[in-house]
This record gives sequence, structure tokens and C-alpha cells, in this order.
Amino acid sequence: MAEFRLLGEEPVYDGYAMRVVVGTFEAPDGHRFTRDIVRHPGAVAVLPLHDDGTVTLVRQYRAPIDAHLLEIPAGIRDVDGEAPEVTAARELAEEAGLEAGHLEHLVAFHNAPGMSDELVHIYLATDLRAVDTDAQGVEEEAMTIERHPLADLAGMIGDGRLTDAKTVLAVSL
Repeated sequence: MAEFRLLGEEPVYDGYAMRVVVGTFEAPDGHRFTRDIVRHPGAVAVLPLHDDGTVTLVRQYRAPIDAHLLEIPAGIRDVDGEAPEVTAARELAEEAGLEAGHLEHLVAFHNAPGMSDELVHIYLATDLRAVDTDAQGVEEEAMTIERHPLADLAGMIGDGRLTDAKTVLAVSL
């Protein structure tokens, strides 16, 4: 396979959860081109499955789409050097008030590789026990926690009640 090369990046924006750069690349034929790229530290998501066959989901306001989404607990890998499973355990406690006796890595996926390098790790959490939540930010402070039967989630995807990509993927595994 012919090789492409990243020649450099020019910063455009540097924020809390992402950086935007213009990358300059060289194609195998020597042609140079640019692409807008969102650099992201990555994220984790957790499917908390209870012994009774229910799953804990959170309903959270998502400003970019100006709507509330029902989704599995998740968060940005914003602690430098922290292993993804540690971030997953922390986010599960912060958002859903749960601690997992067992955390199993299910999959890692690139969310939108045509524009971003974000890599999301999804975990299955079982052997759950309640702990205190620790809301981080205004959206999480207004977030609600719900439990739904796992058997119902495929239908919720089908009828449009679950549209969050990481949740759809986790439920489909």
C-alpha cells in the first residue's frame, strides 16, 4: 500500500477537550494537501449491567445538538497518563453512582476518523454496587439516571429513543 505522510500541523484552536489543527500531508504521488483535524484525548464509556438484566443509562443535555440524550455513562480521558479502565471506573461512579466488581473491555473505536483522532473504549461493568455520584459540570448536575431492561434497548434503538453512537454500539455487541 502506498504511504501518506503527515508533514506538519498548524494550531487553529486549543480548548479544554480538544485541539483543532490544519494538517499538511503528502500523498504517495508527492501531491501535498491539507485537512482540518480535531485532536482529542479519547474517551471511555461503560455499559453497567445489573444482575436483574437492567442497564443503567443517563439522560444528559448535549449542547451541540441542543437536546437531551439517553446514553451509557461516559467521559473524556482528561487525566494525563490514566489507564482507560481507571477512567471508566471513575466515570461510572461520578455519573451513575456505581462501582463495578468486574470491568471488561468490549471494544475500542474511532468515533469520526474523517475529522478526529478520538478513540473511545467501551467497557461492560458487572457486579455493581451503589456509591456516591460526583457530578462534574452543569450538564452532569442536571443529568438523570434511569434503569432499563437490556432486552428493551434494541427496540429503543429501532424507534429512535437511543441515538448516541457509543450506546448503540455497546448495546449491539
